[in-house]
Amino acid sequence: MKDRIEYLLGKYWEGDTTLEDEKELKLLLGSQSEFEREKEYFGMVEDYGKEEPKNLFIPKAKVRKLNSRWLSWAASVVIFTASFVGWRAYEQKQQEEQAYQEVMQAFALIQTNMAKGQEQLEVMNEIKYLNTTNQLFGTVKK
Repeated sequence: MKDRIEYLLGKYWEGDTTLEDEKELKLLLGSQSEFEREKEYFGMVEDYGKEEPKNLFIPKAKVRKLNSRWLSWAASVVIFTASFVGWRAYEQKQQEEQAYQEVMQAFALIQTNMAKGQEQLEVMNEIKYLNTTNQLFGTVKK
């Protein structure tokens, strides 16, 4: 029986016992005259389990109540700021679109003027077929 108690105590100190093992260990310790230290330990553990806490004070968690007036002001500021930022983004997009349209009009004007200039240069294309400057100015005698 002493070997069984030592075996169960070893398991208990290692943390490997089950509830049945612990009950058996308490019964065996109660029937033995040895193991006084262990009997005292298990007696203290039982005493602690039976003891009720006294004067136990659990502080209540503080619940902060938000002031609805400040909350409405904060919401107003957030809405105003978001509206302002959205309006600025819209205005910037409009300005970019207007600048794009102006650039496209400038390119169209350049293209129109280039086409007019090319029409006027077609007359100069006929000059390349002339052989001499005299033919150009009509000073050659035939």
